[in-house]
Amino acid sequence: MSINAPAASPAARNPLARFTRGTFGLFPISLTMLVLRVTLAAPFWKSGLTKWDGWFNLSFGARALFTDEFKLHIFGAEYPYPAPEAMAWASAVCEVAFPVLLVLGLGTRYAALGLLGMTAIIQLTVPDGWMNFHLPWAAMELALITFGPGRIALDYILGLDGVSKPE
Repeated sequence: MSINAPAASPAARNPLARFTRGTFGLFPISLTMLVLRVTLAAPFWKSGLTKWDGWFNLSFGARALFTDEFKLHIFGAEYPYPAPEAMAWASAVCEVAFPVLLVLGLGTRYAALGLLGMTAIIQLTVPDGWMNFHLPWAAMELALITFGPGRIALDYILGLDGVSKPE
């Protein structure tokens, strides 16, 4: 070994690290991010579809939920939604549009940010759902905002996510 040769990193010398990298590095990051995007999109898409009765026709149930049923739980008190009709429309549009964008990988970071905002409002509406639903959703949204969509995405193909394509 010459004096100028780089020393092996501690991870390279560690047999457990080599085993872990070889065993758990089987899935490409881009495939993992695709699965993450689809997994996050599914519950929002399913909820969004229940809010529509055809094209651009908001269902009676969606209006009734925001007008009569849903309340914001803030500091131990319940408050009715402000502008419930507008909130129902916004929820219905976002719960359909953001999942489509996520699955396509188009505007992924912004769609995930929008869903993070929705998750925060859902948490204020259904405070008991934080552990089973809201916390995992928020974790997935934060991962997508932080790491982006991966290479199996229109953002990558179109060069919109700041990650350069290989030549």
